[in-house]
Amino acid sequence: MKSKRILVWFRNDLRLHDNEMLVEAIAKSDSILPVYFFDPHYFQPTIFETDKTGAHRAKFLLESVAALRQAFQELGGDILLMKGSPEELMAKLVEDYEISEVYHHREVAPEETLISTKVEDLLWKLKINLKHFIGHTLYNKEDLPFPIKDIPDVFAQFKKKTERDAIVKSCFLSPEEISFVENEDWGALPSLEDLGFDSAISIPEQSFLGGEDAGLQHLKALLEEGADIYLKPVKQSADKPGFSSRLSGWLSLGCLSPRKVYWLVKEAEATFGGNPNFNQILLGLLWRDYFRFMFKKHGIEFFQDPDFEKELFSIADNENPALQKWKTGNTGHVMIDKYMHELNESGFIPHSGRLLVATFLVHVLKVHWTNGAVYFEDKLIDYAPASNWGNWANVAGVGKDAKSKNTFDLDKQIKILETAVSDTAPMA
Repeated sequence: MKSKRILVWFRNDLRLHDNEMLVEAIAKSDSILPVYFFDPHYFQPTIFETDKTGAHRAKFLLESVAALRQAFQELGGDILLMKGSPEELMAKLVEDYEISEVYHHREVAPEETLISTKVEDLLWKLKINLKHFIGHTLYNKEDLPFPIKDIPDVFAQFKKKTERDAIVKSCFLSPEEISFVENEDWGALPSLEDLGFDSAISIPEQSFLGGEDAGLQHLKALLEEGADIYLKPVKQSADKPGFSSRLSGWLSLGCLSPRKVYWLVKEAEATFGGNPNFNQILLGLLWRDYFRFMFKKHGIEFFQDPDFEKELFSIADNENPALQKWKTGNTGHVMIDKYMHELNESGFIPHSGRLLVATFLVHVLKVHWTNGAVYFEDKLIDYAPASNWGNWANVAGVGKDAKSKNTFDLDKQIKILETAVSDTAPMA
């Protein structure tokens, strides 16, 4: 009898723990073929003179894929690494390895959704099923107290109803045994140069190391007794950004499961008592869910601009001196320049800093918000399409909940900017 082989297509889900797709593939097959595609689409320049994936995130991605490979190798297998697009390579993989079914995690942003659709159409012609999983959110969509089409557009309402009526499921355990499809050549992990980056590029040492183990270690250190998370939070100001968990990089690539974060925070809460910083972490997880579900519900119509899709490729403002000064941290505003230098050098700034630099670009410099969104796409280690574009849309006032103070308080951000100027000596 022919054995059942399932191809497990990894995307932004680079972990073994709490991975329903992987657990079910192991249970439903005789052997699995894990695959990761280094799709050239994500390493191309944009019309905004930015990269879709900058060097910081590319390095973090390579570290995360390498960590997943090592985890599979410790279980006696490996992950097939391929350079090319899934829609171009999937058919041959299915044929060469006699694949019965393909599993993957569904994404919600337009570009990622289109890739899934192309692969699904291709597999349908081969009479192969593409099974979708949703493993990026704290709450499963079927556990929400409303169908996707009825999800409240106002975040405060989404938060209230979800926290009251939905449950966070327990995590799936990491597999201890896996039967892998036999394979002689699992492919080499590319270098930054292989992905198109200049060989002379220098990336400063950063506090972020990609991969599941690194993410879990960071999370556990964050919550251990005596850690900074237990300090009394400070009120946000220009020079005091407040507490930041710095978990978002591992969450964005799926090295950490949102449910794993949730349950470990809840354990710490039970041990050490309530803490406003715990609440901030859980609130951040809810915001991630909200934006993903908003894109699932509305797609491109999340942006309340009827001409947005048509104008998207005509609003690049590359020659604008104000935009260039913002990008390079030469605006003359001390706090804005500080955050932009930090972003450029490390690939990360805290959420409060992101709100400030976005407010400055959109409401002070009057540059179209999409120029900032694509620059963040280039620079951020923790770039996630729904969260990045959703947050920028809310700052610009074109998101579905743009008028809610719970979403974005323009007056507050402007006041912080003005305070930073008045408290700083004039620049020469």
